[in-house]
Amino acid sequence: MRLQVKGKNHDVSDSIRSYAEQKLRKLDGRLHELTVVELELTVERNPSIAQNQVAEATVWTKGPVLRAREASTDMKASIDQLTEKLLRQVKDYRERRSRRGNRGSASADGGGMPVMPEEAEQQIVKSKQFAVKPMTAEEAVLQLELIGHDFFVFRNADSGDINVVYRRNAGGYGLIEPA
Repeated sequence: MRLQVKGKNHDVSDSIRSYAEQKLRKLDGRLHELTVVELELTVERNPSIAQNQVAEATVWTKGPVLRAREASTDMKASIDQLTEKLLRQVKDYRERRSRRGNRGSASADGGGMPVMPEEAEQQIVKSKQFAVKPMTAEEAVLQLELIGHDFFVFRNADSGDINVVYRRNAGGYGLIEPA
């Protein structure tokens, strides 16, 4: 793991730098050796901010980029809180990766089908009915924006089929049409 410590609005003392390096070394065994950790230590200059000692870290892993920010009245306390938060994030990330690797594996009885616990069973918890009005896809996007949902079901005025418009995570909208 490569660690970069930098200061914003102040110079980072050697004692704080070595303290941060010592604390963030806890991540070393849990991350790949080529991981880069960038730690930025800031002192907020606004007098109305009581917790003005801020520690912010960005961890570039082989997978997602992990970020954490903690503030307190003492820089060492901020670094401690930040380290704990990053350790939790790394643990969650590693557990998700290991669960993803176990998907589709055979159950212990050798039956070939994974056993699902009863609590994991999917249930429909709400049912809703509404009138589906004929409209164009552009009108459906306007309706989607008005109601503030992530998707909108409508009858396409051109084809007569039921369609869905949805808000994409990457931005813009998607349209689902039956084949």
